[in-house]
This record gives sequence, structure tokens and C-alpha cells, in this order.
Amino acid sequence: MVIDENAVDTAHFGLISIAFAIIPNAGQPLGVLDGIPVAVKDNFNTAGIETTCASNMLRGYISPYNATVVQKLLDQGAVLLGKTNLDEFAMGALGSDTGGSTRNPAAHCGVVGLKPTYGLISRHGLIPLVNSMDVPGILTRCVDDAALMLGSLAGHDPKDSTTVQDKFKPFELPNLTDVSQLSIGIPKEYHAPGLSSEILSLWSKAADLFRNAGAKVVEVSLPHTRYSIVCYHVLCTAEVASNMARFDGLEYGHRSDMNKSTESMYAATRREGFNDVVRGRILSGNYFLLKQNYEKYFIKAQKVRRLIANDFVKVFRSGVDVLLTPTTLSDAAPYMEFIKEDNRTRSAQDDILTQAANMAGLPAITVPTALSERGLPVGLQFIGRSFQEQQLLTVAKWFEKQVQFPVIQLEEVKRHDHSVFQHQKSSSFSYHRTC
Repeated sequence: MVIDENAVDTAHFGLISIAFAIIPNAGQPLGVLDGIPVAVKDNFNTAGIETTCASNMLRGYISPYNATVVQKLLDQGAVLLGKTNLDEFAMGALGSDTGGSTRNPAAHCGVVGLKPTYGLISRHGLIPLVNSMDVPGILTRCVDDAALMLGSLAGHDPKDSTTVQDKFKPFELPNLTDVSQLSIGIPKEYHAPGLSSEILSLWSKAADLFRNAGAKVVEVSLPHTRYSIVCYHVLCTAEVASNMARFDGLEYGHRSDMNKSTESMYAATRREGFNDVVRGRILSGNYFLLKQNYEKYFIKAQKVRRLIANDFVKVFRSGVDVLLTPTTLSDAAPYMEFIKEDNRTRSAQDDILTQAANMAGLPAITVPTALSERGLPVGLQFIGRSFQEQQLLTVAKWFEKQVQFPVIQLEEVKRHDHSVFQHQKSSSFSYHRTC
């Protein structure tokens, strides 16, 4: 993740406030996250600390309250170091998970990225992109840490009606030794156009790893997955248009100096406050929501979403425990290649293997697997049954232990000493990793 220097600076006052707040309990542990440093994406509200969503529209906005997940972290003793950068209002490939924005950067950065089941973690205080798909994501060094964070964040929140009503019980992951009772599904549709031969090879070797250990590995079909990105574009822009309507320059956030009329002030505020990507999605969303287009686009996309979700239901009912898929089409693109494509094209490519899990509201996790030929991290994705995070994470932990992903020495990278990677290629899983 990229850290916004200004965002980190704004966190200093917050750290001082937190320190004073816990002085009465000095010397007493607050919880399982005592002293653990955390950073939160800058679309989660933080009391007393600027929350901007990387947008001019919210420049200088200071929330009067903490998002539920932020408050839970602090209550458990975590130390907020700062806030991480993002595309404006999270309309791209970094951050809280709407279409893969936790799992994609995790795969590219060599860390674990977990998207929990929709409704397991509160969205209260998360400035929304797509309400029906947004899930607070977790990025950690290893799978055990992801389980620890999940145990601190999950559960019902009376401030978020979409959270699960049942009480969530934190769990410790067992050290799985026998996988013979597991059934691992390999969705054939994830052999998508543009999938690099390197990723395909890793995917095949991972499947063989489970098969050789005694697990049942079966090819499965998710026939409507191919429509996920197009469906997502319609539903995403429609919800964006609705969510962005609140930024009108009257209640909070940026307000233009244009005072010719109320309508001109609205228009100038939104023109100055939003970038081209946000304005483009608002225009698309409003088009899909027009009376003459509503049935043809929005309702039809909702029906396709149901078909996508039903595909997963059928596969899991057939006896499959966990799905194994690629996370990304390739390793991270060089910057000069990345900027050649527009936001929509890049986002569609980045999310093609991750988005369907958001459509279905299922838990999914990316586990770092190997280094590419260029010495860049590559991860694979596991998708589990709804609210079966313990099973999903247990399988992911077993896989993590087998592949032994290397600890990347950043100082070596800074010195451009690529020789450190020469024996750590994607042709092997025999790497060393510590958590």
C-alpha cells in the first residue's frame, strides 16, 4: 500500500489524543492487539483526524466519530500509525474490498489479503462506494494474523443493519495435517483471457500440491462468472451515482465560491470536488438509472448477479469445500505500462478474477505464493462458503505453510541487488517465510 505523507502527518494529533485517553489504564492490557501498529485506509472515518477519501471534495473534513472497525481496533489496544492512500473514493485497485481491492494489492505486495463474508464486519463509518458489495478488508503478514484481526473486528453492530445478527466467536486456527477430507474446486472459467503462463503454472502446481497431499481436486464450472465485470460496471456506477449525491456543497465537504445560483453552486462544487473518474461513474450510473433504462440495465444486472451467486451455491452444494483460483492475471505491471490504460480498463483487468466473490458476498483470501521471474510477488486466491471463515483460513494456513513464501528484503531491493531473487523463482515452492 502507498502511504500518503500528509495523511500520516494528520494522524499525529490523533495518536496524542489516544495516548491521553488510555493513561488511566496505563500498564493494563486492553486486548489481543495491544501495541500492534495498524494503518487504515483514508475512507474510514477517524475521530479528530482528517478523512479525505483522496478527494478535493472532502479536503479538510474531520469526522466527529470513529468507524466501528477503527473503534474496535483501538479498544483492543492497536496503535493507529496513520491512514493509507487510495484512488479517489476508492474507485480503483487499492483498499477496502468492493471488487478485489484488498486481495489484488496483497497479491502484488506479497502479503495476505482477506475479504470476509459480506455482513460479517460492520461498514458503519466506511464512506461507501458500492453499499451492496463493500467489505472492510484485512491485510496482514500471515494467515494467523488475519484470523486474529478478524476475531477483533467481526460481529453484529447495531449501527449497521447489514451485519450478521449471530454472535461471532473468535477462533484460533489449527495446524491442519490431514487434507484428505478436503475437496478443492478449480473453476475452469478462471482460466481467463490474459492469464499469464507464469500464473497458470503456479495455479496448476498449487492444485497438484493439494492432490499429492491427499485432497480431492475437481474441476468445477461457474458459467456466469464471465459476465461479472460487465454486471459490476452497471451496479457499481448506479450505486456510486446514488452515494455521491450527498456531496452537494451544502452540508459538509468542499463548497465552490460560485454564488450565481444554487444550481450553479451545485455544479461548480461537484466539478471542482470530483475527478474525471468519479464524474464519469456518476454520469454512467445516472444513465443506467433513467426511467427508460432502469429495467434494461439495472434490473437485468441484478438478475445476472443472482445467477452468479447461484453458481457458487451449486458448486458448494456439490461437496466442494474451497475454491482455488488465481488472484491476478500477472505480477504487478511496470508503472509505464500501468499508465497506458485508463482507470476503467485497468480496474476491469485487475478485478476479473476477484469480483465474482463480491457479487456473491463470499469470503475470499489471497495467500502469497511465489516470486515471478522478475522477482515480484504473486498470490493465489481461495474462496470459501458464506460465513465459513474458519474453514477457509485453516486451508489457507496449510497452503501458506507448504509454499513457504520468502520474506522480501526491502533493503536489497533498494540497492537493486536482484541476485537475492535468483534462486527464488516461481518454478518452486521451497521458500522460507516467517510470520
